[in-house]
Amino acid sequence: MLLLVEILKLLAEIALLCLAGQFVLALLAGPKRNQNLFYQLFQVLTRPLLVGARWISPKVVLDRHLPLVAFLLLFFIWLVATITKIDICLRIGVHLCK
Repeated sequence: MLLLVEILKLLAEIALLCLAGQFVLALLAGPKRNQNLFYQLFQVLTRPLLVGARWISPKVVLDRHLPLVAFLLLFFIWLVATITKIDICLRIGVHLCK
């Protein structure tokens, strides 16, 4: 169980970092961000997250707000996984979680 929680937490962290990297790179690159190779890589990596956010969110949510929705959903998943990991580690003993 602990392994599954750690895998979920790690995947959420990687996805959160991809979304954050895409946001920072968009700020740095400005209007020419679509020509940037790394921005295009982040777009490929975050596309499934945005599709999932569109599927979960109501149609009232604008497409330009989907990265924020995806970020918040991933942050919630990460938070739940972290709390679950702490709970499991406290139940089985902290020395076994190292």
